[in-house]
Amino acid sequence: MERAESSQKLYTRMRLWEFPDEYVIEPIDGSSASSLSISRVDASINLIDGVPECSSIRVPKIQTIFGVVGMLKLVAGSYLIVITQRECVGSYLGHPIFKVISLKVLPCDHSVKNSPAEQKKLENEFSQLLKIAERTSGLYFSYDTNLTLSAQRLYDLGDESKFLPLWRQAEPRFLWNNYMLEVLIDNKLDPYLLPVVQGSFHNFQAAIGKEIVDVTLIARRCTRRNGTRMWRRGADPEGYVANFVETEQIVQMNGFTSSFVLVRGSIPFLWEQIVDLTYKPKFEIVRPEEAPRVAERHFLDLRKKYGSVLAVDLVNTVCGHVHFERLAFLYDQIAYFLEKNGYLLLNEKGEKMKEQLGVVRTNCIDCLDRTNVTQVANLCLVLTCCDNFNFPVLTSTDYLHSLSSVPSIWLVLHFCNHANLSLPSMIVRKMLELKLRRIGVFAAEETISSHPNLDESFKILWANHGDDISMQYSGTAALKGDFVRFGQRRAQGILKDGYNSLVRYYLNNFSDGTKQDAIDLLQGHYIVSVSRDMRPPSQAGGLEAIASFPLALCLVSIGLFFTTMSLRQVQYDLRHLFFSVLWASISVGVAAFVRANGRIFCNRPRLHKPRC
Repeated sequence: MERAESSQKLYTRMRLWEFPDEYVIEPIDGSSASSLSISRVDASINLIDGVPECSSIRVPKIQTIFGVVGMLKLVAGSYLIVITQRECVGSYLGHPIFKVISLKVLPCDHSVKNSPAEQKKLENEFSQLLKIAERTSGLYFSYDTNLTLSAQRLYDLGDESKFLPLWRQAEPRFLWNNYMLEVLIDNKLDPYLLPVVQGSFHNFQAAIGKEIVDVTLIARRCTRRNGTRMWRRGADPEGYVANFVETEQIVQMNGFTSSFVLVRGSIPFLWEQIVDLTYKPKFEIVRPEEAPRVAERHFLDLRKKYGSVLAVDLVNTVCGHVHFERLAFLYDQIAYFLEKNGYLLLNEKGEKMKEQLGVVRTNCIDCLDRTNVTQVANLCLVLTCCDNFNFPVLTSTDYLHSLSSVPSIWLVLHFCNHANLSLPSMIVRKMLELKLRRIGVFAAEETISSHPNLDESFKILWANHGDDISMQYSGTAALKGDFVRFGQRRAQGILKDGYNSLVRYYLNNFSDGTKQDAIDLLQGHYIVSVSRDMRPPSQAGGLEAIASFPLALCLVSIGLFFTTMSLRQVQYDLRHLFFSVLWASISVGVAAFVRANGRIFCNRPRLHKPRC
């Protein structure tokens, strides 16, 4: 495949000099280039010919860094974000791919010292969110190729585009540091502008006879409606959906390269599910009259970017034991779509033999656990299963009607009636076998089951992929991971799912609000403005200002404790009966108040409040 390299190489290794009044970033990868100086007072940026001299007064800290992610401006100071640790995790079309192991936020905030006390307080609040951002998971980058583009889009780049800097080739939807790069872009610092994607990257090699097959799985998370599981649901008015992930599987063998892309995303309506301490908060449709327009806009965007769209919609159902005959029936329904729209196939000379003309779009509530299971169960055929919720039956009429006017939108509705999920690997084998037969690796009757190493590695690949996507959205690994890895549920896997469900409950109710604020700050969904009438992110009004779940839990526990102690003394003094009733009433009253006002006891985002 032809390389899509930019005219100016990115610096791959740099030395960071932390002087008391400035940061200096010196390329040390063999390129004779100017160093970058960033003032710690006002964040001004300049290119300098050499590193300033050190002295007893200006003693710098020195460390190696591997990329500049970008810069953020807060109330009074700016903050530079750099990559301090990386790990090579494989290659994408022949180019090394690195995973971000550690980020570091470097403050350029000396000017804060002269700021009013209120601004100092605000600055501290926002800078605390950046510490959360340092722990962002699933970040990947390459110095040589653009990870935001699929193999087919890289192949189709025009001659002029192929020699642009990588950040200019990038697909903005999947450029995680798009907003953070703006300051560096304004200063024309192309060799420092490192595109970063959030998602997943895994690959493996397996032997098929004397041949080696290389399988890569890469996921790209969209930044338009990025966030945590309960605080970013559904779609926004522009049609961008939460947890939208593009997954691409690449198979390389005997000089051939095959690529297949599919996408997943939340239900494309305006809806929300606000946490309120219950295990399954109720769904709320927002402005249902706009549902057809939002869904149409979403699918028109998919049509523009991917061609024909096969939407497998399973909302309002609970998908479970999928029998062979049901799976075969569904495959029969979509076989024509898959055959017609195909996948990208390049020959030994890098010439396009076949291209993908459409995409399968998974539609679900979370698009995490069961979506991952079903994507494993069919590499191209994507099934979606929803959790056991009663979602309003808006989709059966308005949803379908809105899509009827969109050209090249295919709908497949499949309904299952059982609670547990158990999908055979028949479809994934069939589709992958067809590809391997196309490039002459498999004989007419040969199957993947005769190559256990390939089959096992493939399952693990998808299981790890699902864990990564789930971790970024929900905070835990994907549920039903044992099914993906071993093809069946195990007692250990069920116990692990129970633990992860409890962790999700805790994160959803008591942690994700602050994390959502950090995401919104990094992605530019919330832009700090001194002129805006702001209050610190932690500040709340009304009952929410005093609502504390730990305090309420403590009061209930104390009340129950004294109730028990009083009841033990009733046999000696009947007055203790009154006290036991009093303490019990206090406990019940506090518990009832918390139950009735659960939302104000949860950790909520305080910065960006989207229209949905």
